Amino acid sequence: MDDMEQIYRQHARTVYRFLLAQCGDAGLAEELTQETFYQALRCLDRYDGSCKLSVWLCQIARHLWYRHLRRRGREVPMPEEPPERPAPSAEEETLDRQAHLGLLRQVHGLPEPYREVVYLRAFGQLSFREIGDVLGKTENWARVTFYRGKEKLKGDAGHEK
Repeated sequence: MDDMEQIYRQHARTVYRFLLAQCGDAGLAEELTQETFYQALRCLDRYDGSCKLSVWLCQIARHLWYRHLRRRGREVPMPEEPPERPAPSAEEETLDRQAHLGLLRQVHGLPEPYREVVYLRAFGQLSFREIGDVLGKTENWARVTFYRGKEKLKGDAGHEK
């Protein structure tokens, strides 16, 4: 049990950030993070060491996220407002927040697999190798997909009014 506590301390933040990048809901990300570690504890004997432990945990989290989506039978809604509102007296902070939300909306509008790869890289802060492992692809595939996703975002930004 001490081993699982250590694993949790080392990897909970990574799993949480991964899930938060997927769902955009802090409460749901926390709930799914807890479920991820519960499932990992149940099948810890199946971890064969062929990938990093954090990647294995993110794969479990990804499956739980997809299961959640199937149960809900819908696409992921992007939050209209950030969970914490910036202080209204700070104009720059407000503009930064609006730009950040605009970027999130653009990323959310990307087709799969670009959306997921951009989320994992930009918001989940995973390496290309970790992204490839999580998605069952190669590191090079993750790099190319991220690059193409960025190019699509640049193209979309040029078409806005």
